[in-house]
Amino acid sequence: MQQQHRIIVLGAGYSGAIAAGRLAKRLRREDVAITLVNAEPDFVERVRMHQLATGQKLAPRPFSEMFAGTGVALKYAKVTAVDPDRKHVTVAGADTGGAEELPYDTLVYALGSGWNSQGVPGTAEHAHEISGRPGALRLRERLAGLDAGQQVLVIGGGLTGLEAATEFAEARPDLDIALAVRGGLGDTLSPKGRGHLRKVFGKLGITVHEHTAVTEVTPDHVTAADGTSIPAAVTVWTAGFAVHPIAQATALEVSDTGQIVVDATMRSLSHPDVYAIGDAALVAGPGDKPLRMSCASGVPTAWQAADAIAARLTGTKLPKTPLRYFNQCISLGRKEGLIQYVTADDRSVSAALTGRLAAVYKELVCKGAAWGVAHPTLGVPARRRPVVRAEQQPQVTAAAANAEA
Repeated sequence: MQQQHRIIVLGAGYSGAIAAGRLAKRLRREDVAITLVNAEPDFVERVRMHQLATGQKLAPRPFSEMFAGTGVALKYAKVTAVDPDRKHVTVAGADTGGAEELPYDTLVYALGSGWNSQGVPGTAEHAHEISGRPGALRLRERLAGLDAGQQVLVIGGGLTGLEAATEFAEARPDLDIALAVRGGLGDTLSPKGRGHLRKVFGKLGITVHEHTAVTEVTPDHVTAADGTSIPAAVTVWTAGFAVHPIAQATALEVSDTGQIVVDATMRSLSHPDVYAIGDAALVAGPGDKPLRMSCASGVPTAWQAADAIAARLTGTKLPKTPLRYFNQCISLGRKEGLIQYVTADDRSVSAALTGRLAAVYKELVCKGAAWGVAHPTLGVPARRRPVVRAEQQPQVTAAAANAEA
């Protein structure tokens, strides 16, 4: 009996879950064995962690239901090591009985990212983060215990910071909410977008500390580069993301950010049996600009990787998924929103959608992303060509893989 081609997907965020489901639809069960490894048993809507922190209830999305009947095997475990030379992954978890090695023929690395303290003293000890569910739940408990008038300071003027500050201010108008940003408020947005942002911040009573670089975080205040002290009973750090550190500890070629360097099909430049997607991958977008870490980048990279793997295994033409941006969707609480339209390489244009309609648009985008994860195999035509099995595959060098792509 011939061996199935073993595909392991590491991480079940937006990218990993979509890739696993798409592969299950593209390839026949008798030809491939797909295993999805994730530390938690249900999907986390990362784009809603600021809502979870304010006490809002999010609908549970168990992977056992999402992947029922797809043939995808689920393993709930933490990834502790990846050996791309031996083609093994080491995991540990409740259902592994300790450390376990999983061999693969093709690996899809989608371990994503977490918060980035930027090395600022006191951040790891005293600041809260909302890059994942554990952090959001800790912050929820802390916010629930605050008395009226206490200060909550959000650090970071990116989309996560803007959404967090407005969500907190709307949900807890009794608190003193502030935002500290290195530049100006919404300075990457169009004039219309910036104007609407300032209007909403003013209406919600949010204090904005512009051109403020935080250099230290303490239990009750932060210190700025100019020596200014800003009081904060709770500090929420949203100043960027850092990728999972495992890839840097391997023989995989990574960038100085720790992201795996890939070609246009999401295939590792150093190890052709490894594909990296989402925040874990250094992907060149329009104008050769690296795609930013986001759901908007992760989903199309998952499509590209899954379709490329299926094409290579079935001997069909390599597909090309457009990797470009259309807009930046920002929720400003539950009643307001901002849709900033952008160029393909993510630069703001003059057009922007604002107000209640923008809030509805953003909510539909969030629901659509979650729906795509919950229904990862719908709308994808199945392939019926036979798979090139593991023992039949030629030994592909990195140089040959790069030449092919």
